[in-house]
Amino acid sequence: MPQPLGFALVGCGMIAEYHARALAEVPGAAVVALVSRGGGGAAALQATVNLNVPVFATVAEAVAHPGVDVVVVTTPSGAHLEPAVAAARAGKHVVVEKALEITAARCDTIIEACTAGGVQLCTIFPSRFADASQALKAAVVAGKFGRLTLAEATCKWWRSQAYYDEGGWKGTLALDGGGAMMNQAIHAIDMLLWVMGDAVSVTAFTATLAHERIEVEDTAAAVVRFKSGALGVIQATTSVHPGYPKTLAVHGDRGSAVIEQEDVLRWDFDPATPDDAAVKARFAAKVGASGGAADPKSIGHEGHRRQLADFVEAIRDGRPPQVDGREGRKAVALIEAAYESQRTGRAVTL
Repeated sequence: MPQPLGFALVGCGMIAEYHARALAEVPGAAVVALVSRGGGGAAALQATVNLNVPVFATVAEAVAHPGVDVVVVTTPSGAHLEPAVAAARAGKHVVVEKALEITAARCDTIIEACTAGGVQLCTIFPSRFADASQALKAAVVAGKFGRLTLAEATCKWWRSQAYYDEGGWKGTLALDGGGAMMNQAIHAIDMLLWVMGDAVSVTAFTATLAHERIEVEDTAAAVVRFKSGALGVIQATTSVHPGYPKTLAVHGDRGSAVIEQEDVLRWDFDPATPDDAAVKARFAAKVGASGGAADPKSIGHEGHRRQLADFVEAIRDGRPPQVDGREGRKAVALIEAAYESQRTGRAVTL
């Protein structure tokens, strides 16, 4: 049995707890270090998830600690680049929470550092690992939709004013990189691109309608043209009370499917097959998960567990992880182009 891979968590805020809980359930993985500037967050995390590991003030100190093989970056989005690059230069594999970074150029810097360092890079997008998402992707790969024609990704979520007021980085351009699209809907946008393929252009409108004292949008709508010729629609908010689970609808000239969070709402194909009946039966009992629609803490860690397990296997097998840096970059590039479209009033080519 190989020695477990040692993981160091950089940043000890809310999302670090999900990584710690997930890694505790991944064979061949163990949290062996934390990085926290103040130390208070690390102490709270250790108490919450029953950890007893060294705490370091800097990434440089953590990567010098024996047993650290992987660095997990869970700092605010606009502060992902520096710890990720430092880890890669130290020869450590890198996991970065979404968004990989807040611009495509900053994503590229992380990707290039990991390539130069000969280390693996994973971008966290746990929605891809849900059973309903996997079934949808398999149906697309199998050609069940015929020609893909239209897709819709919605993330009609709600965040109170207190959500933005309580954190020093939430709602800021420097660290959040954007609002409802970059922070919340990026999961739905990643799913859209994963299923429909690369986007070639986007036209978008954004607004701040339900919140004060933030630099970013709380409401956005965009139209996307994909390389295949299909069209797509994105709706992203933190302004819709009480907040609803995210959805992804995929349509083609031979079928349509709609998933809501981890539930399959529609699954209609011509011709229908026994596999279709099996999918409907499998997802007949609705999970009804909100996925953080109104409360960012109301998510589970199963998606993280599945993705981190894939990353451990990828390192062991010497293969790319299912969601590497280049995959993680795609959603950021599309959102960045959408923001440019809002600023210029024009369609933007990717």
